[in-house]
Amino acid sequence: MKPWRAFGAAAMTLFLSVASLVAAGPARAAVPTDADLAYRWAPLHYQDTSSAYYTADYLSPVDYDGDWNTRNNWENLDADTQRLTGTAYYSVVETSTHWFITYAFFHPRDWKDYPLNLTGHENDMEGVLEVVRKDGSTYGSLQAAVTQAHDNYYSYVPAGSPFTGNRETVDGTLFTQAYDGAQHPLVFQEARGHGMYNWDGVDFAGGDGIVYRPSRTGGTVPRSGNDQAASYQLVDIFGAGGLWERRNTNPPYASWGTFAGDNGKDNAAHTPWGWDDTNDGSDLQRGSIAPDPAYLVSAYFGNTAPLSLAYTRNTYRS
Repeated sequence: MKPWRAFGAAAMTLFLSVASLVAAGPARAAVPTDADLAYRWAPLHYQDTSSAYYTADYLSPVDYDGDWNTRNNWENLDADTQRLTGTAYYSVVETSTHWFITYAFFHPRDWKDYPLNLTGHENDMEGVLEVVRKDGSTYGSLQAAVTQAHDNYYSYVPAGSPFTGNRETVDGTLFTQAYDGAQHPLVFQEARGHGMYNWDGVDFAGGDGIVYRPSRTGGTVPRSGNDQAASYQLVDIFGAGGLWERRNTNPPYASWGTFAGDNGKDNAAHTPWGWDDTNDGSDLQRGSIAPDPAYLVSAYFGNTAPLSLAYTRNTYRS
């Protein structure tokens, strides 16, 4: 056999061997970034508004007024409404079986009374924890959500989820809607007090409200209190110079997980690591929904297997 033919035969044998190994190996989904995960599962946000004071129900960044002094957020709300850009803060932690994505929405005021401020307070942050199973696809499958409304959590599951009630009952169905080529969950925030729940598909109370959709290019300021096409930007809680990096700084915080505020009830708004359900058991401490979501989910829901409680990545604990 001529040398070049021997070389060609050997090369072909090597090529076929490598090809067979590649073909035999398991297919692996691409590993998404946290930003991609957060965008993929970002909720379509139905924000109810009150005609008594529309702009107080607009979403915004915590530092919407150009500083991190949260004790002047109440006073600066009306200074320039064009700074009230739709914003959602997110964090991602994970185990070998699930991603846990928290979304937190900020308002400069909780304003239950207007123009007086008898029961409201400066700053307000409420939101939702989403539970996404790693099922071999790039972005996994949504199995449950827990929303935060004042001092209570509410549990929801989408159609097809195996999760059932356990320590807590399932409070309703988590509806989804197609957006940008994928199904996204739907959430709802009250006017004035801004408690978060699932969106039940019923019209806004009073007939007016804002629909915010996630955007990769930046949030918008609503055109009115009845804007059905607003958008919000996604900001990583763990990002440089952001909410977590400043966690021991006063302001924006008066204490661990609590925003500094001096209008109405002092220091009454909380970050995800300060959220709490006051009657869900002594083993679920204040703020555990963010740093230990796997355990909270295992307590709240039944039929969760496989659900690992061991974190492979959790910046809240690092």
